[in-house]
Amino acid sequence: MAHPRKQPGDIEDQAALSALISTVRQEIVDTIEAIGGDAAVADIAAQLGRPADGFYYHLRRLVDSGVLREGEDCGDGRGRRYSTVAQRGKRVHLKYGRGTRSNSGTVAQVVAGMLRTAERDFAKALRSGTASGAGELRDLWASRLKGWVNDAELREINRMLVRLGELLQQPRDQRRNRLVTLAWMLAPIDGKPLRRAVPRAGARKPRPVAD
Repeated sequence: MAHPRKQPGDIEDQAALSALISTVRQEIVDTIEAIGGDAAVADIAAQLGRPADGFYYHLRRLVDSGVLREGEDCGDGRGRRYSTVAQRGKRVHLKYGRGTRSNSGTVAQVVAGMLRTAERDFAKALRSGTASGAGELRDLWASRLKGWVNDAELREINRMLVRLGELLQQPRDQRRNRLVTLAWMLAPIDGKPLRRAVPRAGARKPRPVAD
């Protein structure tokens, strides 16, 4: 079976994956994508609430590893502009799974960083007292689910996750005034066969029922 051709924004190179182990660099990429895929250093710093000087090293690592592109300084005092290597309106995404086991350890470290950031964001929102945990405009939700699915249901789950990604890729405008973060993990796990009940000692065997 032919492997899908690499698309702009696919992250599978070891250098790019290694650069994204840092949660700071993950946040930089997330912020650039949330802004629209292109942002000046000052915009990134303002969104993350940190001094711009602290980001230059991380931006250089992301550029050198092929995750970001460096643009010109427009001379407006906001610094150079940076964009992701994905197509306009698209996001970078990690490539892993079948055929890419050589990078599995690095991918696992990147995902662990994502989950640490998600845990931190959830705890901060929970402490704020302003996030809503119920209702149609609920914006605070954490859960872990485990269950059996068939192929059709797995396809439906994937369609739903793709749709969630599409909703979060839309550019900011006057109607979209809520900034949220969504993290999920879908993974197959080993399912043990159901054990047949063992009759208790001395229990009568059921008699066959006549037709």
